[in-house]
Amino acid sequence: MKHYIARTALWAVSIAILYVALVPAAQAAACSTAKAAGDWGGTLTGTLILPTGPVPGAAVGRLTADTEGNISGAEERNVGGDFATETLTGTWVVNSDCTGTLTVNIYESGKLTRTSILSVVFVDNLREARLVQQSLTLPDGTTIPVVITVDFKRLFPNSNGE
Repeated sequence: MKHYIARTALWAVSIAILYVALVPAAQAAACSTAKAAGDWGGTLTGTLILPTGPVPGAAVGRLTADTEGNISGAEERNVGGDFATETLTGTWVVNSDCTGTLTVNIYESGKLTRTSILSVVFVDNLREARLVQQSLTLPDGTTIPVVITVDFKRLFPNSNGE
């Protein structure tokens, strides 16, 4: 009886160790730039912190990402009551742990107005992305402090660009 219990316990521990070893490996390969490719729609909300005081901002937009990590799109934004339609170009890198970085150049009427860098985490099996803005830089090099978050959803959930 003792040998049966010992073998059963050893078998259970072996299975648990195998499970613990394999789960991180499977999760580590869960995301990639190619898997994040596709069409995304989202909302942006937050505050720009200007020398004159905080200014609220909001936007809705759409972007397309290819398997190489290039992005393009458009947004309609309102900052402190000033509305504009803008185009976006840039890149993103998606890490295997489903985090990444987005660098986007924003243009109004073909003129660069700012460059933003954002941190991203993909959730819900790459169906959604949550972002927080790291920096906003004007064309002259001036940085503007911001507190901005963005929520993206994949427009076509069954399409991952692969």
